[in-house]
Amino acid sequence: MEITNRELWTVIHGMAFGALFLLAFGGGLAGLYSLRPAWVTAEGLRERMLRLKVGMWLMALVAWATVLSGTYIVYPWYRAAPPEASTELGAYPRSLLLSSGTTKLWHEFGMEWKEHVGWIAPIAATVAAAVVMMYGERLASLPIIRRAVIWFFVAAFATAGIAGLFGALINKVAPVR
Repeated sequence: MEITNRELWTVIHGMAFGALFLLAFGGGLAGLYSLRPAWVTAEGLRERMLRLKVGMWLMALVAWATVLSGTYIVYPWYRAAPPEASTELGAYPRSLLLSSGTTKLWHEFGMEWKEHVGWIAPIAATVAAAVVMMYGERLASLPIIRRAVIWFFVAAFATAGIAGLFGALINKVAPVR
């Protein structure tokens, strides 16, 4: 099996960074949800908070790595324009998608989501990590704030998940080579 430099970066962007963020979400959500005074002792809460703070910041960093590698490494290869006289569009994914009415929507909706809405994931993950860091153990006794953090965290997961799905499907139709 041979893999090009561009394909390798696409794998790093989606399957390493993106998948790691999505897989770690379950642990982060469980950690946030279980921060309840009735469920943990004071000692358990301190131990759990250290793990939650570190985990939330690592997830935010991975979300940023995903978006930044996609935006500044993979996306320029995706949108490269073919030479004027070229009829072979296989090496130009954006042009390939826009060349057909059946694939045009993949770019017009799928890539637009990835380009713009996908940025919500690292921003929301950073907000969640910052609130966890700021409130710490007090989150256990502040259910309204804890729920707000969970919603930001879920928004990060949802936008990243949809962007990842679009990325996988678009790469299937018009891969970056």
